[in-house]
Amino acid sequence: MMYRTVGFGTQRRYLEPWMIAVLIVLSLTVVAVTIGLLVHFLVFHQKMEYYHGSFKILDPQINNNFGQSNTYQLKDLRETTENLVSQVDELFIDSAWKKNYIKNQVVRLTPEEDGVKADVIMVFQFPSTEQRAVREKKIQSFLNQKMRNLRALPINASSVQVNAMSSSTGELTVQASCGKRVAPLHVNRIASGVIAPKAAWPWQASLQYDNIHQCGATLISNTWLVTAAHCFQRYKNPHQWTVSFGTKINPPLMKRNVKRFIVHENYHSASREYDIAVVQVSYRVTFSDDIRRICLPEASASFQPNSTVYITGFGALYYGGESQNELREARVKIISDDVCKQPQVYGNDIKSGMFCAGYMEGIYDACRGDSGGPLVTRDLKDTWYLIGIVSWGDNCGQRDKPGVYTQVTYYRNWIASKTGL
Repeated sequence: MMYRTVGFGTQRRYLEPWMIAVLIVLSLTVVAVTIGLLVHFLVFHQKMEYYHGSFKILDPQINNNFGQSNTYQLKDLRETTENLVSQVDELFIDSAWKKNYIKNQVVRLTPEEDGVKADVIMVFQFPSTEQRAVREKKIQSFLNQKMRNLRALPINASSVQVNAMSSSTGELTVQASCGKRVAPLHVNRIASGVIAPKAAWPWQASLQYDNIHQCGATLISNTWLVTAAHCFQRYKNPHQWTVSFGTKINPPLMKRNVKRFIVHENYHSASREYDIAVVQVSYRVTFSDDIRRICLPEASASFQPNSTVYITGFGALYYGGESQNELREARVKIISDDVCKQPQVYGNDIKSGMFCAGYMEGIYDACRGDSGGPLVTRDLKDTWYLIGIVSWGDNCGQRDKPGVYTQVTYYRNWIASKTGL
């Protein structure tokens, strides 16, 4: 009997069909993983980079419009910012940088002789393996060359300076720019009970006494807020007041103790005049997508009747109701003084520094618990400005009884004198 031993003969052996299928699957898996890693490294493993650019816009007429306050008129600010953002966008989008360029944001416009100095944050996305110092020089050279040929916005090309920023500093600088929000605008009304989207109104705050909501407030810096004077009529101890941020009162996104509040010296509860106060928190606020400051308009700015504006608050949904835990919003219209001072509306109760907003037919309105909160508007570049403070009104959402607001431009210099802003 011959044993069948395993040896190295000349006979061929073939794989079973199931083994071939397994090998094909394994091969495809290896290829897919390799491609995935390459895509992740080349695309997703890129990081945001921030560059600070500064340059001078040459225009003698701009300087003449600054006036004694040495700041832009609101119209000039809007137009210059709008043109600048658009021009920088076009330069990069129409160049070899278009795959890496994300956006730019004007953070400061400073008047100088024969023009204005512009400070801009430019945001890019690059592979993390490349050197920022090299790109910094390339970006400056690119801007220096391209800005020589700009016609819409004459810029002194020799004044261009570009500096790389750390990711944390760049992100914080962009976030700290006033009047910017990341959430889309949804138009609802407070009375309907529809909740405002997350991060929609990042400057909104809740003023609380013994941890109970009393009034709204608006963040104007990392330490100061604006609200109504009548919020402090009963409770005057700042150490029992707190400020919370976010679209919910409980749980709050962030909370701060109140260091002090300053009520306007001429406030009179009987006439409701000078209904404005500023609040300083004990520890500065950390800006994020959910918490940001709003822009303050210049004292000379004006806003026309029938303009669309927005109110937000944690107030009651109806007269006599309770404050709400979640933030709500409403779109209303500015109402002219001629209409608001009619006898059947508010007559002589409308004083200097007040204005009306809402609808004469009612329904859309602020209510109890919204006091001190913001009435805001936006410009063409989606930058938001605080123009009113919820002050008073007859009932909530009644016909011929719109909301009455403290006019921020009327008290703009007072705000500056107390906060330095």
